Amino acid sequence: MRKFMAALGMSALLVSCGGESGKQEAKKNNGTALAEMLGRYWEDRLQLFPVEATGIGDTRYNDRLTITIAQSFRDSLDRFYGRYLGEAEQIDTAGLSADDKMSWRLFCHEMRMGMEGLKYPSHLLPISQFWAFTLELPQLGSGSGNQPFKTIADHDNWLKRLAAVPAWADTAIANMRKGTETGWVLPRSLVVKILPQLKAVVAANEEASIFYGPMKMLPEGTSDADKKRLDAAYREAIKNIVNPTYTRLHDFFEKEYLPKARGGSGIKEMPGGEDYYKYCIRLWTTTDLSPDSIYNIGLAEVARIEAEMNKVKDQVGYKGTLQSFFKFISDDKKFFPFTEPKQVIDSFWAIKKQEDPQLKKLFNNVPKTQFTIRQTEAFRAASASAEYNQGSEDGTRPGIFYVPIVDARKYNCVGMSTLFLHEAIPGHHYQISLQQENKDLPAFRRFLWYGAYGEGWAHYCETLGTDLGLYGDPYQYFGHLSDGIHRAIRLVVDVGMHHKGMTREEAIKYMLQHELVSEAEATAEIERYMAIPGQALSYKIGQMTISGERRKYEQQMGGKFNIASFHDEVLIDGCVPLNVLREKLAAWSTK
Repeated sequence: MRKFMAALGMSALLVSCGGESGKQEAKKNNGTALAEMLGRYWEDRLQLFPVEATGIGDTRYNDRLTITIAQSFRDSLDRFYGRYLGEAEQIDTAGLSADDKMSWRLFCHEMRMGMEGLKYPSHLLPISQFWAFTLELPQLGSGSGNQPFKTIADHDNWLKRLAAVPAWADTAIANMRKGTETGWVLPRSLVVKILPQLKAVVAANEEASIFYGPMKMLPEGTSDADKKRLDAAYREAIKNIVNPTYTRLHDFFEKEYLPKARGGSGIKEMPGGEDYYKYCIRLWTTTDLSPDSIYNIGLAEVARIEAEMNKVKDQVGYKGTLQSFFKFISDDKKFFPFTEPKQVIDSFWAIKKQEDPQLKKLFNNVPKTQFTIRQTEAFRAASASAEYNQGSEDGTRPGIFYVPIVDARKYNCVGMSTLFLHEAIPGHHYQISLQQENKDLPAFRRFLWYGAYGEGWAHYCETLGTDLGLYGDPYQYFGHLSDGIHRAIRLVVDVGMHHKGMTREEAIKYMLQHELVSEAEATAEIERYMAIPGQALSYKIGQMTISGERRKYEQQMGGKFNIASFHDEVLIDGCVPLNVLREKLAAWSTK
């Protein structure tokens, strides 16, 4: 058992039953009760969120689609969280092992945060240009996403799931109408970005639709009868479900919602928006930091990293200002070596090959989950960021690093190394895969996510580029600094827009002044923060915590500090709030 009890303050939790055998029996009984409850919770949750089950590779509910944005569902979810929280609070924590205590603590935190989040009418904003079921659905239906199409039953399951989409759209439209009446409405600048996304999914003919993709991957040995039946079913679904639904949503946004959209930028403008933003900060950062303190941290980090960027500029012999250096890197042809998407993808594979020999020095444990790189689908590439899609629990679906490439000739190679470190290896792929593969954790913890930990870890991995042999080129190191200042800028503009009254245009201008980014890229980023308040804060807050803990223990432990052991301890328990991470690292340092 790891030395975790004292770090959590558990030494004060005394077992009331007498004698050592009584203590052991209490631990066993309470641990068994907790395990049984967590198992039931996870099974119930997967049925409530069947698309989430599909995402982790659980195929039992692949034919279902729950309308999670419905008020009736939210009411049921509130009761669900409350019931399980009540059960958890009945468990005598004094009789739990250290690991079970952590599970109990995280579970109660999850239930309370879930219930608190339901107090805010976020379901009245069911679609944005960055995160939305309307963007996820084509990925599921393309044949290359989370939804499997390996058997005839898989195809039939998908068609059943797809049949529920019009009801989801009806609910979304009803919610947005209520939102326009109550002040919970998207900014106009975001709505205009949603319109082309919806329009792009509507295909001129069935075979041109992304939803026809599964017909091209029927299992070997499919009978002629099934081929004919499924072909007809897919064509009918595209003609009578997909195209009409996306057309209806497009027309609603264009004709009814857009004229009522708000002109501002931050959620402070909406009723209860200021309180909702404070909740978002706690949700995404797992801290009680105030908006103003986060803003000031951002200003300080921007200044610090900008000074480092000037050093690189001087190192390469550039004589102009930092702003003109940004323009040089943005315009000079030597930073745009690609002519076709495959070359971009191949370059990322080359980064992996270069770092592979060094990874064993930094990590004792590596994931078993396979890894691959894919170009982001065309329908969402224009507004998408590079991203990681986790592999399935059973190993049948690899972890996927998605790279949006609208025009390969305009793909800048500066920063590719740091992007790979974050989104791929050892960033999201290592952390998420090792967490999923850890069968010692209860199921709910193997798939638990805290942005400050998960994104903080990935951002921290960007700092490992020198150790992994990737920052020998000063321009690639400058790309690393660019990503670092990008995350620092987020602290300023996210809080700025949602708390301090900064406008979209002011936020774009601030970003352009302080980093290597085009106006189109800055606009997309700022609009992302407008759509998902607080999420962008998690990266820098998490990274600074992990980097700070590493520096502390390097100094405190001296020659006893082992970087691979440190990384193992950070990753071994999966996603945890930042205060729990600090506590368990303190216990690790005394082993």
